[in-house]
Parts: sequence; C-alpha cells; structure tokens
Amino acid sequence: MENETDKRIAVLIDADNVSDKYISFIFDEISNYGTPTYKRIYGDWTTTHNTAWKKVLLNYSIAPIQQYSYTKGKNATDSALIIDAMDILYSGNVDGFCIVSSDSDFTRLAARLREAGMFVIGMGEQKTPAPFIAACEKFKYLEVLASSTENVQEPSSESAPEEKTGRRTSMATRFQVTRAIKAIVNDISDDDGWAFLGAVGNVLNKRYPDFDSRNYGYSKLSQFIGSLNQFDIDIRPSGNPHVKHTYIRLRAGRKK
Repeated sequence: MENETDKRIAVLIDADNVSDKYISFIFDEISNYGTPTYKRIYGDWTTTHNTAWKKVLLNYSIAPIQQYSYTKGKNATDSALIIDAMDILYSGNVDGFCIVSSDSDFTRLAARLREAGMFVIGMGEQKTPAPFIAACEKFKYLEVLASSTENVQEPSSESAPEEKTGRRTSMATRFQVTRAIKAIVNDISDDDGWAFLGAVGNVLNKRYPDFDSRNYGYSKLSQFIGSLNQFDIDIRPSGNPHVKHTYIRLRAGRKK
C-alpha cells in the first residue's frame, strides 16, 4: 500500500473564496499528506479583487487560470475548476485532490472524485457549508491551520475554540466528539476494551471529515483524548524501538 505521505495531490484553489493570507498554511498542511503535483488557482485576474493573490503566486509556483466573469451573478470560476479537476482525474497522474474553497458548489465534485477512488481533502474557512465538508474525506479549517502554528502548546483551559471566542462554528462540539469516540472504541475494541488509537482516529475522521485535534487546541490526538479524562491510555512498544503504539479504553465507571 502506498504511504500516505507519498500521495501525488492536485491542489486547486478558488481565489474568489479564499484569502491569500492562508497560502503558507495550505501548503504546509498538504505536505502532511503528499506532494502537490498540480498547483492551480482560479479567478478573474483582470480585476483588482485578486491583486493580493498575484504577489504570492510566483513564490509558491502556482499557475493562475484566467476565467472571465461572463455573466453578472454567475460564478464561472467554479466551472473552470470543476472541468480541470475532471481532466486531471482522467489523466491518471494523481492520487488525490485538495480543493481550497469555502463554497458549497464543489460538493458534487468532491463526491465524484471520491467515487473514483481519489483521496479528497478540503480546506476552507469556518463558514464553509456542511455538505461540502461531508463530501470530503478530510476537511481542514484555514483559521485553525493559521492559529495552530502560534498555539502549539496545550491550552490551560479545556474549552473548545468556539467556547473561548463566543463564535458559533460548524465544528462538532467536544461533547459530540467524545460521544463518537466512545462509540468507536466500543465497536472496534478487543475483549479487554482496548482500541488502537490510530484506528480510532481513522474512523473518527470518516464520521467528522473536519475533525482535527488542533480545532480544540491540541497538537496531537492523544493529547486531546487525555484532556477528556474519560479514557485510559496505554502506550505499548512495537517491533521498532523508535515507534510506540497507543491504545485507549473507556475508563471504568464511565457510560458507553
């Protein structure tokens, strides 16, 4: 099986719906999953709206795709991105796609790419509609990616980001995630109740494509699990002295 970090990824950016201030965080995150082989950004470059983007394109070797707005109120940029995505899919040269947009118009595209067996990661702001998030295999909030580089340590409070700021977001609450983790552990655990944390994380991401421990202020899933105070954690050696496996189980006395 191909290593997850060896994936060839086509990065397609909707300039109309994403700010250039996130560019470094976008490519830093993509590097966790693979290598960007296609890097394209779509917009009308004859207008002043995308002026800020022009300054960063050369630094990241992103190819700007010109798309005129033929009709007022119609987003021609979306159509151009979708057509290119399908052309790239049929070329057979990539293992996955990263669609950077906060626009729900790409929901069907994400679903179609996954039907074709592609790995699909979405990136957008917290205003991104839920259907697009659910259509992706993974989804990352750009605000969280940007803030995680400044807040890599565990917070003093266990509050989720929306609890600290008072803003409502589409992210699952800590209660919802905790309930999901309990159910997953119950489903995949061994006879002693232990479940491999990596497997738990994989299933959790399928249920909540936008789940990321950094959404809640923790740099690692194990740290987030520990903050819940509802699970026992067991770190076990593996055949490799440099690698250890983490297992969790519901703490005695906790309801499943």
